[in-house]
Amino acid sequence: MSKLNCWEIKKCSREPGGDKTGDLGICPAATDATVDGVNDGKNGGRICWAIAGTFCGGKVQGDFAQKSVSCMSCEVFKNIKSEEGIDSFVLLKPGQVYQRSSK
Repeated sequence: MSKLNCWEIKKCSREPGGDKTGDLGICPAATDATVDGVNDGKNGGRICWAIAGTFCGGKVQGDFAQKSVSCMSCEVFKNIKSEEGIDSFVLLKPGQVYQRSSK
């Protein structure tokens, strides 16, 4: 069984060629080739929580530190974490550092 990417799970239609790209643009998760293959996804499709500028909940999201709480409660994050398992799951992009905001 093929593992689904975030745009397939959410059915947001913001992947290249998707129905909503004319109105909303292409999602950065669908085009970030630097993480292609992470969690067995296409581009950032299975690590979308670690990619700045994704469009969820009706608005553009910030970086991982800004959106981590909402992403970790998302069905996409939960499904991918479960599918990959504790030994294989990748939380952050290679070289990405999580820093808490001091605000």
